[in-house]
Amino acid sequence: MALDALDLRLLDLLQDDATLPMRTLAAKVGSSPATCQRRVAAMRASGVLLREVAIVDRQRVGRPLTAFVSVELDRQNDALLRQFEQRMAAEPAVQACYEVSGEFDFLLVVTAASMQEYHAFTRAVFSSNHNVRNFKSMFAMHCSKFETRVPLAPADEA
Repeated sequence: MALDALDLRLLDLLQDDATLPMRTLAAKVGSSPATCQRRVAAMRASGVLLREVAIVDRQRVGRPLTAFVSVELDRQNDALLRQFEQRMAAEPAVQACYEVSGEFDFLLVVTAASMQEYHAFTRAVFSSNHNVRNFKSMFAMHCSKFETRVPLAPADEA
């Protein structure tokens, strides 16, 4: 889907607050609510808009531990890589799973309520997986920025 300046302005506003009423969105971008409704629906249908979610403070809901985990697989082929990705997608504690270049095969972002819970997670997910050669964990000590926003340049600047 080719995005124009109106689409980018709508996406930018929705990234700040996906609960804005269509009438408010339309007023902010200088268009009609019907046009904005069609544009947003088209972006949902094409997969540009993946989901509209609430961002929860991990500390306040009892999941203060964040780990960045690099995972090295023993063997790699398309089926084994997909199998690992599917397993990570099914794990509620895994917030992100990236296939990466370099020394490791995957980089994960994992959240846990405690070190004991994280330890149980690693035993269940990595130690029991015979294709995981190695994993290394780094723990977040402080988060000074967490953002889901994708920077969007206006269409005439892209």
